[in-house]
Amino acid sequence: MNNNELEQTIIKALDDNKFGSFGTIEAGNKPKVRYMAVFHDGLNIYLATNRTTHKVEELKDNPNAFLLLGYEQGGGKDVLEIEARVDVSKDDGLRSKIWNKSLEEWFKGPEDPDYVVLELKPTRIEYMGKNKEHGVWQPSVSAGR
Repeated sequence: MNNNELEQTIIKALDDNKFGSFGTIEAGNKPKVRYMAVFHDGLNIYLATNRTTHKVEELKDNPNAFLLLGYEQGGGKDVLEIEARVDVSKDDGLRSKIWNKSLEEWFKGPEDPDYVVLELKPTRIEYMGKNKEHGVWQPSVSAGR
């Protein structure tokens, strides 16, 4: 599969998986993984969280993270292993774009000062299809990533 086909396959797998396991590195260089709701626009991947969580602090110390999607009940059976650099964003436009009713359980609204968006910039995505397809996506140098 060529790079464009792989990108489209990855986007479909992102569409099929609304939750993933998000890993960061906590103090003492120990991994920490937690389930999170996953939002995306193409290969731009976003996670909503509270600015006071440990993961936000961990990302300040080390912006490298890992997101594992797939092969869980309710999701697709394709697997994505995503290595990314993460920015913690308080951008009002992005917060409004990601906002949905399910976030009302944790935040007062898109203007809530505790609501931030983790913006994942993938550096490598490994795709493993349910039918044994496999591919590795990496951003092109010209993509400015």
